[in-house]
Amino acid sequence: MVTHAAVPQGAVVTRALSRAVVLTALGLLALAGLSLLVRTQRLGVGFWIDEGLSVGIADRPLTDIPGVLRLDGSPPLYYMVLNLWLQVAGRTEEATHTLSLIFALATVPVAFALVRSLFGERAGWVAAVLAAFNPFLTAYAQETRMYAMVALLGTVTACAFAGAFAFRRGRAWIIAFAVSLAALMYTHNWALFFGLALGVAWLVLLATAPRDERRSLGRDGLIAFGGVALLYAPWVPSLLFQAAHTGAPWARAPKLSALAGAPTHLLGETGIFVIALGAGLGIAAALKTRRSAEARAVVALLAVGLGTIVIAWTSSQAEPAWATRYLAVALAPLFVALAVGLARAKGAGLVALGLVAAIWANDAGPKQKSNVREVAGWLAPTLRPGDLVISTQPEQAPVLAYYLDGEVEGLRWASITGPLTDLGVTDWRDGPERLGATSPERDLGPLADRVAPGQRIALVEPRIASVERWSAPWTRLVRLRSSAWRDRMQQDPRFRVVASRPAEDDEPGPNPVKATVFLRIPMR
Repeated sequence: MVTHAAVPQGAVVTRALSRAVVLTALGLLALAGLSLLVRTQRLGVGFWIDEGLSVGIADRPLTDIPGVLRLDGSPPLYYMVLNLWLQVAGRTEEATHTLSLIFALATVPVAFALVRSLFGERAGWVAAVLAAFNPFLTAYAQETRMYAMVALLGTVTACAFAGAFAFRRGRAWIIAFAVSLAALMYTHNWALFFGLALGVAWLVLLATAPRDERRSLGRDGLIAFGGVALLYAPWVPSLLFQAAHTGAPWARAPKLSALAGAPTHLLGETGIFVIALGAGLGIAAALKTRRSAEARAVVALLAVGLGTIVIAWTSSQAEPAWATRYLAVALAPLFVALAVGLARAKGAGLVALGLVAAIWANDAGPKQKSNVREVAGWLAPTLRPGDLVISTQPEQAPVLAYYLDGEVEGLRWASITGPLTDLGVTDWRDGPERLGATSPERDLGPLADRVAPGQRIALVEPRIASVERWSAPWTRLVRLRSSAWRDRMQQDPRFRVVASRPAEDDEPGPNPVKATVFLRIPMR
């Protein structure tokens, strides 16, 4: 008779848990690998204005970055991280885009872990899939800007908020919420709108909580938001200076259509309908138990995501600062809530998830962001040391310098506000006032006078296809001054045009520029 030794129950449980951990790790690795395939197809696309500014600001001593951002209007955390990354990976487009790619890929396991801990295994996997293929995040995973970092920090903040104030998970979640929200506010100024929406959601949760929970919920909220205020306090003087002197003079007050279209920018034109239908079924089912922690969390997250957008839009009516890329701060609470909805919709939710993932996976991001790299590549062989490059759109100078300085040494630089010495940052302080005080006679004349016979001026200006898009205080002046400076150069008998690019009938593409090279005629 053969006997079998009994296997201890603890060993069986340990083995099952180990197998589950391995399978989970393999699943996340496979999902991150698929995301990597989608999010590296545009990794080498050339920079546009903002990316040139990112590298220009970050490529200086680390401790100088907070001070120089008083000219720019942004908080410092992303640029300081990029500074460290540049020292390791270099300054190429692929290298700097890779930092954003890392943030985007990290959002996949972070979303899985946090959402699973709050809403269960299925919701965690759904959140990971949404994070892996979301087209908005795909685009900014391949851009040298802070928006992928914003999405990652926003995911932590949104989940920590739900854990701390809806599920009441305790002190660790409160600390995670305070630290992540403060980090987000040090990364992008629209996190202030996000923080305001979170504060309103906390007050609503407080007002609707059972009476015996209100005191502790109120205390925890005061501790959390007080901690955020304490962590953010050192930056407040710089923020107030920026608000008074920089702002976003290139922006116009957004129309109502911009508000209505914001969710589409975050979720894709086709994907939004599929995901809303599938998630809607699950969210409706979850809300049947209105007083459950899950229902409160889902409603709060939806309200925070949509509320952030509404607050930003409303604020931009009085002080325009609207840009669709800034919507990154609202992405995380929306996709976490939608992930829960899709998970609770069961079979219908999984079908919707498969469809939306397939739709999103075909969107690899923009093929071109600007033609600056191509124009600079054409321009470089026409220039010599000592020649003058004038960017009539001042904020284009950093990206032009990124591409030209490595090709031609000893160039001189100017914009319509005068000579440029720091090519890494644009001085937005009181921008429209300073720009309005310029003129070709006062500002271009002295620059042209200092160009010796045989030297050249490269005049780089924006290509303007729509006057309406160039009607904000700053952009309107750039448009008018660019035309005036071009006319003045063409009428100056000391100069003649020797080359220009691109041709007027070329397809302009996004954020296009054109360059005209003027030779100062040698004396006879």
